[in-house]
Amino acid sequence: MAQDKPPYVVVEDHHHWLELTLNQPGSFNALSEEMMQALQVAINQANQNSELACIIIKATGKAFCAGHDLKQMQSNAKQEYYQKLFQQCSHLMQSIVQCSVPVIAQVQGIATAAGCQLVASCDLAIASHEAQFAVSGINLGLFCATPAVALSRNIHPKHAMEMLLTGEFISPDKAQNLGLINRVVPAEELTSATRELANTISQKARAAVRTGKAMFYPQLDMELGKAYAYASDHMVNNLKDADTQSGLNAFINKKSRN
Repeated sequence: MAQDKPPYVVVEDHHHWLELTLNQPGSFNALSEEMMQALQVAINQANQNSELACIIIKATGKAFCAGHDLKQMQSNAKQEYYQKLFQQCSHLMQSIVQCSVPVIAQVQGIATAAGCQLVASCDLAIASHEAQFAVSGINLGLFCATPAVALSRNIHPKHAMEMLLTGEFISPDKAQNLGLINRVVPAEELTSATRELANTISQKARAAVRTGKAMFYPQLDMELGKAYAYASDHMVNNLKDADTQSGLNAFINKKSRN
């Protein structure tokens, strides 16, 4: 009797945060159509949860994500298919950026091409010493154009171009120095370190976290004056939240007693 195929993405609810696990280690968690669809559904559903504080994206096996499924791409070598595929991927990456809560990448192994794009699209990233990063399509004659969009928004253009034009892997320490990831930890501490970060975020006021993420990325592309006006509007809305007012009152009352 044939066994059921394991789910592409395993969703674990940790009350204040979700862990979304890429679960196709045999294909190095490649972003096939099915994998992207499963991850998209999980992100969309998470966006409906008003109690959620953040999301962790992690993976099973040796690789975090090896990029697009090249076998699937090769077996569908038509312009219409490729356009639809990259639209699907671009929509997924944008939905992570636009997600109402912070998304943390927990990187235990290689993250290459669209897998590196996935890391770059997350708000935060923690990697083990075994992780490696690359945008290696150039080695196959394919410039990683769509991964370049996310990568160039994380690191300096010259560093991004070096990665894109050489296709070479970089260590997690270098990835941290370039700004692609936040920190590097031993493999045995990766889960606990990522959950500790998720727990820290979950202790903050939901309104503040969600307001902060909604404000942060749009203002990056604005002229300075417009950015300040945009940020001010978000602060005003944040201040009107009941939990924020409660926190301010508690702080002021404590200072007064001291």
